Amino acid sequence: MSLVLRLLLFAHASTDALAVARFPSDDPLSDRGRRELRRVHPPVVDHALTAPERRAVETAAALGARAEPDTALREVDYGNWTGRSMSEVPEADLAAWLTDPHAAPHGGESIAALLDRTRCWLDTMADRSGRWLAVTHPSVVRAATVCALGAPASAFWRIDVRPVSATRLHARDGRWTLRLT
Repeated sequence: MSLVLRLLLFAHASTDALAVARFPSDDPLSDRGRRELRRVHPPVVDHALTAPERRAVETAAALGARAEPDTALREVDYGNWTGRSMSEVPEADLAAWLTDPHAAPHGGESIAALLDRTRCWLDTMADRSGRWLAVTHPSVVRAATVCALGAPASAFWRIDVRPVSATRLHARDGRWTLRLT
């Protein structure tokens, strides 16, 4: 009998950084984020993981999940852009980062590196079974979707992940599928 994993990727709730288009640091949830979570029905899962950043941990707690931190779910490393608004970043650097998956003009993590990290994490998850919750960041949800679909890295920015959104992936025999509900 094959193992079946049901993975619910849950994007953390809103932060002040999101509201002002600032590259996040270890931000807490905003008042808006806490209101968003009051409207969410906690998912029924067997196991829960969370990214280590405060906003993800607070989201998992608000969902009532006893989640273990997993560093593979961490936010993309924005390097020296961390805490800066998009308007403070040189346009050419931002354009390079948004168009070349291998670019890291901020000195942090490229989108290609994020995709590699996420692909490795999905590979380790594929050997598990049951219902899993992973509370993480929109960037990681985007990366997991790209990896599950076998899409090119250039598809990363074409996936819109909103705060408190849920993305469902299923793994059977090491193959991932995206489940829309």
